Amino acid sequence: MKEENRAPKKGAKSIFRKKWFFPAVYLTIAALLLAAVIWYQNIDNQLPDAGNEAGDNYTPHPHDGDAAPVMDPQEIVKMPVGDQEKAQIVTKFYDYDASQEDQESALILHNNRYYQSTGVDIVYPDGEAFDVLAALSGTVVDTKEDPLLGNVVILSHGNDVTTYYASLGEVAVNPGDEVKQGDVLGTAGENIFGKNNGKHVHFEIRKDEQVYNPEEFFNQPVSKLDESDAEDVSEEEDTSSITSEEVDSENVNEEENESSESDSEDEANNSSDNGDNEGSDESEGTDAESNE
Repeated sequence: MKEENRAPKKGAKSIFRKKWFFPAVYLTIAALLLAAVIWYQNIDNQLPDAGNEAGDNYTPHPHDGDAAPVMDPQEIVKMPVGDQEKAQIVTKFYDYDASQEDQESALILHNNRYYQSTGVDIVYPDGEAFDVLAALSGTVVDTKEDPLLGNVVILSHGNDVTTYYASLGEVAVNPGDEVKQGDVLGTAGENIFGKNNGKHVHFEIRKDEQVYNPEEFFNQPVSKLDESDAEDVSEEEDTSSITSEEVDSENVNEEENESSESDSEDEANNSSDNGDNEGSDESEGTDAESNE
């Protein structure tokens, strides 16, 4: 009976003593580990595929990303006011081909100097306050406060078309906002540069940074900008970019010029006085010689 119980133990020990036993165990463990790694990698590779399938069926939201606005070429350019019949243009766009009367109404007097207007100033009768509206649908690219022009809002409409709204009292939009035509951008206000106009909005239309006469495009499709030649304003003052520092510098230069002119006049007067004195002395000398 004891010999039968010892037989299995002896058989197990004999297996462990075989040279192939432990290598076989190592190979088996290695095979199991390799199978586990391959299985894990297959699962990991399946996850991106699922993501791609979701991406193929994804419909982007209109506000996703920073896509540039696309201009509707058939959109009609409107006056940036609610009641066009009530609005009055008190400062015109300076056009070299316009009549003398229109050119005079397109000049802005500031600090005893005239500037050529690159847009139009719009008011309501009797200085009535009014909302300033988007002339076209677009994106707000900038809002700023200028010491001379007041609050300024700039809209981009795609295809390098931008509109400028200056002399705003209050601003109702922020950079990045998408606006539709007719949305309120702010209220008409007053500024230093156009102080004679009271509450008004200064409005400009630009394409490729070239200015256009807004009156020629009101109630016209925006595509007309592509058909029209840009105004040549290489020698014009850009009122939208004038700053208080530039005006102060101009005033200093004017004062220096006036001072220089005054000094020149004084020198001329002194020279004239000296000439008169010399002439008088010579005359007295001649009289003395004659008396002798």
